[in-house]
Amino acid sequence: MPNRLMLVMFTLTGGLLMMTGPVRAEQGAPLYLAADSSLENTKSNVRDQNDATLTPEDQKESASDIKITAEIRQAVVRDKSLSVNAQNVKIITRNGKVTLRGPVATEAESTKLQQIAKETPGVVQVDNQLENIAP
Repeated sequence: MPNRLMLVMFTLTGGLLMMTGPVRAEQGAPLYLAADSSLENTKSNVRDQNDATLTPEDQKESASDIKITAEIRQAVVRDKSLSVNAQNVKIITRNGKVTLRGPVATEAESTKLQQIAKETPGVVQVDNQLENIAP
């Protein structure tokens, strides 16, 4: 009886595997985006490759800068009135100077994020580089 049960299980499992088959992503398949697609960020990527623009990799490793960034991020995520884009902006802190970068839905969101950063203890200056994506 146990052999029969194992044979049935083996047959069912094999049948399922054969029916579903492996799903493979085609390697090297190009992904073409319309030039006006919101996913098209080639210009931003090129801009971020030089040293003129801060990226999250430029975040200082000092305890105070990490604490400032964490406090700002927590305040931003807690604020449910902000869009998903606003909740995911880049926050980069270097020696108490906070740089905010990324897309936001409105100018009001940009102002709100800047205010949150300014009110965070330890912040010396806020550089608001947020981009409004509203038409």
